[in-house]
Amino acid sequence: MNVRFASLAVAVVPITLGLLSARAVAEPKTNLLNQWSEGSDAAAIAKLGDMFKAAGGKWEATSIAGHTANTLAKLRADVVSGNPPPAVQLKGPEIAEWNATGKTLNLDDIAKSEGWDKTVAPELLPVMKPKGSWVAVPMNIHRINWMWGGKKALDKAGITTMPATWTEFNADCDKLKAAGLIPIAHGSADWTDATTFEIVVYGMDMDLFKKAFVEGDTDAMRSDGMVKCFEQFRKMINNMDPGISARTWDAAANMMLTGKAGFFFMGDWSIGTFNAGGFKEGVDYLCAQAPEDNGKTGFILNSDSVVFFQQKDPDYLAGSKLLAHLIMSKDFQVIFNKAKGSIPARLDIDLTGFNPCQIKCQKDLEEAIKEGTLVRSFAHNMTILQKYRGAAMEVITNFVNTPNLSAADAAKQMADAVDAQK
Repeated sequence: MNVRFASLAVAVVPITLGLLSARAVAEPKTNLLNQWSEGSDAAAIAKLGDMFKAAGGKWEATSIAGHTANTLAKLRADVVSGNPPPAVQLKGPEIAEWNATGKTLNLDDIAKSEGWDKTVAPELLPVMKPKGSWVAVPMNIHRINWMWGGKKALDKAGITTMPATWTEFNADCDKLKAAGLIPIAHGSADWTDATTFEIVVYGMDMDLFKKAFVEGDTDAMRSDGMVKCFEQFRKMINNMDPGISARTWDAAANMMLTGKAGFFFMGDWSIGTFNAGGFKEGVDYLCAQAPEDNGKTGFILNSDSVVFFQQKDPDYLAGSKLLAHLIMSKDFQVIFNKAKGSIPARLDIDLTGFNPCQIKCQKDLEEAIKEGTLVRSFAHNMTILQKYRGAAMEVITNFVNTPNLSAADAAKQMADAVDAQK
């Protein structure tokens, strides 16, 4: 997905020679394999590169456009040829899968010296430490289950508070439609459709979400509960306008921001777009967690991360330790996340100066941890393997674009598609 970055100042983070355990004359260098190839996504990688060079390292990045599958294909080819990249932008189950090859770099020494276990959000620890040792580092925490409200449209429809349940939400959509407005702004792509659908499933039945999208249980995917979720999703699709298939997600966001639509579902990278356009929280838009029928604080987590591979060249080894240190530093976590819309992966950072929605995000994360409601995102590749995720997403998008496909048939098709990948 794209994010919009405000102008960032490059932070120079000091690093002690103790971190560079390679030979004394080692020149730290790296080549980060990533999928952030265009626009402000590429700018994010470039800013990390600026910090790396400012700290004395030699920086290279190899960007692979498109889906995660393209990055994985490049990584697989490099590993098979005996030339694994020193660092790769990966997340979720792929980290564990590559760790199982025995080729990842153990970062436990630096993690212990810098206290990562005590500062990183607990839901991320098993992702970064798939077998108990640190092999990857998180750049941020995104919240997926945000619901954004267009202030102009909501005011026109007489809606004074953001809906807390799906019943309230459906009623507010009726008010927006009666006022001649589009209830839900949306741009249809596999990941945007899956983002909205996972928000629905999680908000209606958290246990179902965990069984279907965390455990990959296909019986749960074809259950009556999943059918009900598809039925709610169909109501929402019917409250979108006919132009969704040709629209980007940020164009949909603009519809909400400018008063053409009432609600918009998208992760908090949206804040980067809002900031770039000069839109203000409380004036142009409102932020709230998406409806939760259980009345609890809900949090669907996504995190961009970098995994490291063993290297024979001591320069690359030194570079990996430097890069891991920089990503986990407070300076990087603040600069990167303040602009991106996410919050730091470290929980010990003061968010003074961040967007009000980011401050709310951190508070809700803390509550979700206490309540046991924090989950990782299926739509953003943090749970089941990519082959299962891709099969499910294809069915979800087909449902969006096929008006006569029933909820029961969609649930069955999703389960069958995932089963076919096993």
